[in-house]
Amino acid sequence: QVQLMESGGGSVQAGGSLRLSCTVVGYPINRGCMGWFRQAPGKQREWVAARNNVGVDTYASVVSGRFTTSKDNAKNTLYLQMDSLTPEDTAIYYCAASASHVTGCPKYEAGYTYWGQGTQVTVSS
Repeated sequence: QVQLMESGGGSVQAGGSLRLSCTVVGYPINRGCMGWFRQAPGKQREWVAARNNVGVDTYASVVSGRFTTSKDNAKNTLYLQMDSLTPEDTAIYYCAASASHVTGCPKYEAGYTYWGQGTQVTVSS
């Protein structure tokens, strides 16, 4: 059974940083695309970032230059380093794994097969 478990969320002041972790059980994260999404209160879930099987990252324009993905294959864990946070980054953050995309990572939910339960990030002004 595949499980994705996010951690590292919390409350931080504007300008601060957080690092989210996504530990995966039952599925190798270097097999294909891994993505990060977020859902703010009252809004639809939106794509944030993705990393393909050879380590190429893509980012939504609203986070580009502030967020960075990385991974530890030995720990089968994906990370999202978030810097210069703003209140607009407040959301539940989800990681996801795609069983069907390897190099060109999708920016939509349907492109991902497995999902974590999410971790709350709250940024205060």
